[in-house]
Amino acid sequence: MELFKFTKATEIPQAVQMAALSKTAQQGADVRFIAGGTTLLDLMKLNVEVPTQLVDINGLALDNVERLPDGRLRIGALVRNSDLAHHPEVQKDYAVLSQALLSGASAQLRNMATTGGNLLQRTRCMYFRNDALPCNKREPGTGCPAIEGDNRSLAILGTSSDCIATNPSDMNIALVALEATVQIKGAKGEREVPIGEFHLLPGNMPHRENVLEPGDLVTSVTLPAAKAGSKQSYLKLRDRASYEFALASAAIVVEVHGGKISYIRVALGGVGTKPWRSHEAENALLGKTADERSFRTAAEAALHGAKPQSENGFKVELAKRCIVHALTVATQQA
Repeated sequence: MELFKFTKATEIPQAVQMAALSKTAQQGADVRFIAGGTTLLDLMKLNVEVPTQLVDINGLALDNVERLPDGRLRIGALVRNSDLAHHPEVQKDYAVLSQALLSGASAQLRNMATTGGNLLQRTRCMYFRNDALPCNKREPGTGCPAIEGDNRSLAILGTSSDCIATNPSDMNIALVALEATVQIKGAKGEREVPIGEFHLLPGNMPHRENVLEPGDLVTSVTLPAAKAGSKQSYLKLRDRASYEFALASAAIVVEVHGGKISYIRVALGGVGTKPWRSHEAENALLGKTADERSFRTAAEAALHGAKPQSENGFKVELAKRCIVHALTVATQQA
């Protein structure tokens, strides 16, 4: 395996050109970008990822957090999770993002993990991570034994007959609630993709997890200008207090005027095959009184289409309670 290192922002085109030689930017890519390596190195050790070339992008000057003239906040793809979580402007205006980041992994991993890497974090499904077992996401057409097997931690929303793997990221859930935009540089130029369109449902192509093409490099994530009157909350329910992935989580951004909900965004983690925005919950809440009855109605709407498997049916009620409690915490803030 060869390692190539780029140390200047002006070298982004060369890095993109090298990665564009790969046949895919998805599972099985020959060329991989590497930054913190907190996911990629794990998968290489497990023989799940076997790239022939690694492109070290740590020197590409993509590690800044910048307030733009129009009020948006641009987060470089190489900003470390710990730095982002503790950034004053993130804590002040995008508290749900700070809370989500601090609920993930361990302090040591947050010091290494990057914004771009977290955005592309791979599932923790045991069938995907064990190359002795079949997995449609790892090897298309081999089957999804999780459907009949060990599926306690897996998805109940956005699933298909080919895959029920859960997106594991906490950060992505907050980005969905904040309606972030992803900036990408690739062999065909630059483009922006709304976070809700960046990750893909598995359908019959679970090995394709996002919209990236060969050579595409995520350069930054941009958050809309802060909503001055909004209240935000991130709640993560899991088996233990730290270094554990969500069984259910909820990211809330809400505005309440005169006791009525005038703005609402609800995103769910631990239950979806992609970071899950619940338009159903939002529609049920908009214009309604900010009380437990409304919250419970919204939670029921959010999980109406859930498809639990043999071991994860408990997630339906768990996710509902998570939504209700996260809404309660957000709307009761001073």
